[in-house]
Amino acid sequence: MSGADVPPGVDGRVSGAAGSVRVVRAYLRSRGPARGGLLDRYVAGFGLAMLAAVLGHPLTTVLQGLAGTADPARVSAGAALLALALAGFLAAVRAAGPVMLSAADASWLLPSPLNRRHLLGRTARVLFTVAVAAGLLLGLGLVAVLGAPDQLVWRLLGAMVLGGSATAGGMALAVLGQASQSWQVWLTSATVALLVAAVVTVSGQLRTVLAVAASAPLSAVAVTAAVAAASSALLVRHAWTSLDRIPTRTLVSASTRAGRVANAAVGLDPDALTWIAEDNHWRARKLSSRRWPALPAPLALAWHDWRRVGRRPGRLGVMFAMSALPAVLAQAGGPPVTLGAAVLAGSLAVAAVSVSGARRDGDNPVLSRLLGVDRRQALAARAVLPMLLSGAWATLGLAALSAGGALPGAWWLFGPPAAPALAAAALRMARRSPVDHSMPIIDTPGGAIPTGPLRWALTGVDLAVLGCLPAVAALLSPPGPLGGFLAAQAVAGALVLVGYVVRNRG
Repeated sequence: MSGADVPPGVDGRVSGAAGSVRVVRAYLRSRGPARGGLLDRYVAGFGLAMLAAVLGHPLTTVLQGLAGTADPARVSAGAALLALALAGFLAAVRAAGPVMLSAADASWLLPSPLNRRHLLGRTARVLFTVAVAAGLLLGLGLVAVLGAPDQLVWRLLGAMVLGGSATAGGMALAVLGQASQSWQVWLTSATVALLVAAVVTVSGQLRTVLAVAASAPLSAVAVTAAVAAASSALLVRHAWTSLDRIPTRTLVSASTRAGRVANAAVGLDPDALTWIAEDNHWRARKLSSRRWPALPAPLALAWHDWRRVGRRPGRLGVMFAMSALPAVLAQAGGPPVTLGAAVLAGSLAVAAVSVSGARRDGDNPVLSRLLGVDRRQALAARAVLPMLLSGAWATLGLAALSAGGALPGAWWLFGPPAAPALAAAALRMARRSPVDHSMPIIDTPGGAIPTGPLRWALTGVDLAVLGCLPAVAALLSPPGPLGGFLAAQAVAGALVLVGYVVRNRG
């Protein structure tokens, strides 16, 4: 950049001033493509107004339905789900960074002598807005769980302040964790505490506390909301002052990861997100070499899937702990269809984490041919691990539903016979192609449906549903003997897996 191209006010003498960042951004905007004018702003405002008009009546109906006393039998399960949602929010924020920049800013402005806090101020404001929006939803869920025996508007306002304080404070902890490793301990402790609170709450040991909170006077709600807001404000202020202490390497890593995620989201290729997560996890780790196990060739080829899963026992333990989630949904009043879908989704998720070998084979078929193992035999060997994991998860989830009374009977017996179909579905999901954006878009009365993303999303799920049709029929039929459904499920699951392996041609 020549001296004539340097924007006025940007030099070493004023680089620490807030105005220099504004000058640099204004200069970049003037050299970049033209932005939307008044017409684009009008279109955006009109779209927001139409969205508010469409959602206004349904939202008002939902808010009015919150008035009254909540069902005591569902309070514990609802509170546990809220604790899990907040824990998931903290985990997602920590995984995201959360402070990041665009690729251009991370490459050119971040290493410059510009004031770090002012440079990251725009990102900080976006993060605060996201946290407040998530907190409002959390507060709405809190009122839905505890109810509003009187003064619906004020109780709803207090709950939203509590939810916004919790999410804003969690976001601030994540920002502080980027600046200092010691704050990461606090964020991890908060996440673990929420998970423990969810377990204790769903067990019914806090039923008295929740009853007191549901019937608390309005003055106590106001004091609690004020204390939470003050504590959150202190954390947010501390996080704002720590922006200039975040290491450059941490910001560059978060920005690079966010850029890849954004590219995958824009390209509508969600598979790329899981590739990014796996590569980021294993890239910085040193793994020792070991000789091939003394097993038949297909089983030896599949052995690294077992090793890969065994190297991350924490993730596997968390996923199996989530097998109690269908029982929690049942306590919260979920219908049988929702419970069955939860068991199916959890089983597919735990099976999908163990098919990385099949995924690599599909991504690089040349390497698969060089290994000299028959494709069908290799695929059958790779199906053993997801079959065991999905069967165990489905068995635990159905056993929890039976123990809670939602599905009386020996429903856990459906877990092992459904495992082959779930393994076939996970293998098909691992080997599916990227989203085909050239497929047509179907116009329906409910809106346009892009067939490319729809077909990608249903690939694998269709096999799971097809192979579990006997279990679905048993779930929807009147209570009765399960022997015939179990036999049909065993046959259907085996046929789906065998058919998928036999029909596979690469």
